[in-house]
Amino acid sequence: MLKRFFVEDALKAEEDDEIELVGWVRNKRTHGGLIFLDLRDSTGVIQVALKKGIADEESFRTAEEIRLESAVRVKGIIKHDPRAPSGVELRCKSLEVLGPSLDEFPIKKNAGLRFLLDHRHLHIRSPKIAAVMKIRAILVDSARNWLRDHGFIEIHCPSFITAAVEGGATLFKVDYFNRTVYLTQSVQLYQEAAIYGLERVYSLQPSFRAELSRTRRHLTEFWHLEVEVAYAELEDIMKIIEELFYSMVLGVYDRGRKELEFLGIELDPKVAEPPYPKIRYSEALDILLSKGFDIKWGDDFGADEERELSKEFEKPFFVTHWPREAKAFYHLPDPVDPRVCRNADLLAPGGYGEVVGGGQRIHDYNQLIERLRENGLNPEDYQWYLDLRKYGSIPHSGFGLGIERMLWWLLKLPHIRDACLFPRTPARVYP
Repeated sequence: MLKRFFVEDALKAEEDDEIELVGWVRNKRTHGGLIFLDLRDSTGVIQVALKKGIADEESFRTAEEIRLESAVRVKGIIKHDPRAPSGVELRCKSLEVLGPSLDEFPIKKNAGLRFLLDHRHLHIRSPKIAAVMKIRAILVDSARNWLRDHGFIEIHCPSFITAAVEGGATLFKVDYFNRTVYLTQSVQLYQEAAIYGLERVYSLQPSFRAELSRTRRHLTEFWHLEVEVAYAELEDIMKIIEELFYSMVLGVYDRGRKELEFLGIELDPKVAEPPYPKIRYSEALDILLSKGFDIKWGDDFGADEERELSKEFEKPFFVTHWPREAKAFYHLPDPVDPRVCRNADLLAPGGYGEVVGGGQRIHDYNQLIERLRENGLNPEDYQWYLDLRKYGSIPHSGFGLGIERMLWWLLKLPHIRDACLFPRTPARVYP
């Protein structure tokens, strides 16, 4: 019985090795008495050559009639041939269809973007998309490894919530047994409860933002790596962000070289090597005003502002001490200058914008009530969250990192939707 090989194994096999592959027919070419099939599996693509006299007659007839994306089993002999796309081809002896394509495969070479998004369930068979998803998996795995090695506990938090974490205008309403609840914008509040038993926690799960934004950097559903740490202040959490972010980039550089090469991406990990530049919001505002932006104190930065600001830096950089009116209620006002909070956003260079948002949380009961009211929120809606400040409350900090945002920047993808399998935007919820 022949051992089943994967394509990546076949490409490393010795001359005249007899092997068996299973996969899908990605492309087909006919030249006289020769038929060439590009066979794809999860590890790569290899050329399969069928020639009468080597392949049996039934296999040759099958190849003549086969449609693209049919699943097949191929048995044959490895030949090293510089004319083959990868320098290696499989000379087919027998071909068996495991799962036929019932119609012509709809994805064509020059298909438009809208068509590809409408057929995303089929387009994700593309080796390019597979390479991006493999790098995404490495990115997430690298984050988990670093967090585990530094004493963090992974927890899982609710996706149904009863009150806003970020802006109330970006909540998705859900009918929950005749009661209105919302899809979570962040699991931060639940993580803050967890640190009183576990101290250092993280979660990786979707967050939902009902933002009517049609930019290249916004999704309505995104995967959110969130971290919360007891006994940590702003400076502590920025140090954790730097080290974690760098370890994720190093992980992709070390373990994703095959995929990076396939995508034509030259990744220099030094671009993410700490320490990162740090500027205050007031300094960032001065830079933007000097560049002619019509922006005033207290305004948040949009895509245009962040893009222009990032031109000043060659690596990720922090913007710290944002005005209290620009950020959520839970951020701790700075005791030295109460106009600003002890928080920080990490922005990627090259115009990719905010990748990480975080800071120090309010740990005083009365101060938290004051900030809730200041933001037009009812403290009664946050009673359980306020309880955390009644019983042994301590300084603590945390942050959230957008996986798609980071991957978008790292791979210089055309659009953030290219960083996930099935993107969700204001205009798209199918397939």
